Amino acid sequence: MSANVLHDRHAQSEPPRTPLGAPVHWVRLRFRAWSQSRQPPSDTQLLTQRNVYILPTRAGFMFAATLIVLLVASLNYQLNLGYVLTFLLAGSGVVSLQITHATLRGLTLHLRPVAPVFAGETALLECVLTSPDSARFGIGLKAISGSSQNVSWTNVPAGGQANATVSFVPEQRGLQPLPGLAIETRFPLGLFRAWTFWRPASRLLVYPRPEAGAPALPMARVVPGGGVEQRTPWSGEADGVRTYQRGDPLKLVVWKKAAKALESGGELVSRDTRAAVQRQLQLDWALCAGLPEEQRLARLAAWVLAAQRAAAEYALQLPGVYLEAGSGEAHRRRCLEALALWK
Repeated sequence: MSANVLHDRHAQSEPPRTPLGAPVHWVRLRFRAWSQSRQPPSDTQLLTQRNVYILPTRAGFMFAATLIVLLVASLNYQLNLGYVLTFLLAGSGVVSLQITHATLRGLTLHLRPVAPVFAGETALLECVLTSPDSARFGIGLKAISGSSQNVSWTNVPAGGQANATVSFVPEQRGLQPLPGLAIETRFPLGLFRAWTFWRPASRLLVYPRPEAGAPALPMARVVPGGGVEQRTPWSGEADGVRTYQRGDPLKLVVWKKAAKALESGGELVSRDTRAAVQRQLQLDWALCAGLPEEQRLARLAAWVLAAQRAAAEYALQLPGVYLEAGSGEAHRRRCLEALALWK
């Protein structure tokens, strides 16, 4: 039997090895679940003694080890100045513990309404931090989940407010829950880290990601006698006449009627180049035949944006959903919302 076969059998008989970081990750997840069970989702949260946690940092553990070394050395060599230095540093550490915890305790957190975004774009969560008394320094906020792990740092003035913006990137369309937020501080010495978790109750509307390089818009149908008036360049032929208005170009004046109008004391007339024409785009689900559902939604989203840029009237047709033809920013939002929530 070859050595390769023996190696393969030995590898199959061995149980999979657990990474060293797995227990720590498991404990972290269990603690997060326990802390979140004590804090129901809310867009406003008051930080109190019950929901602010504190532990030493790596620098704090090294500081404690240094104090132990100093204390042992002072005991062995009977160094009075060593005692003074040791207890002076220990007292500073205890004061730092109290200040670090008090930096978060008493703060009020409030989340402002979140604007809809497209899938794959950066969503911004704007949080307002309010301090009822003293100033707070070195407060950081970050999203617990999501592709972005950037920390936003801010200071809160005494009796005032401060804004902090947290970013994350939603990958799926629809009405998505907001990620949990972690708020922390290591002020003033960095020996301790105080933190808390916050679960906002709001949801984020995520539009489908527009298709890159989508085909051109479908042909628009012309509805005669529509209510939308579009100015067309003058082609030399009159679509109608109207009373002359100050500022009209001389080439639009109907000179054949000018002499007669002047003789009879009438008014000059100009050519009217306006035509009441309504062009409607029908953005239909059936036009994307042959594509998967999500790609169809992506193409329709790209067409909605293109129609909006072209200032055209367009209707949206989805299975079970129909939006009448319209234009403008409000109509664009309605169409994108229909695409985001379609199931």
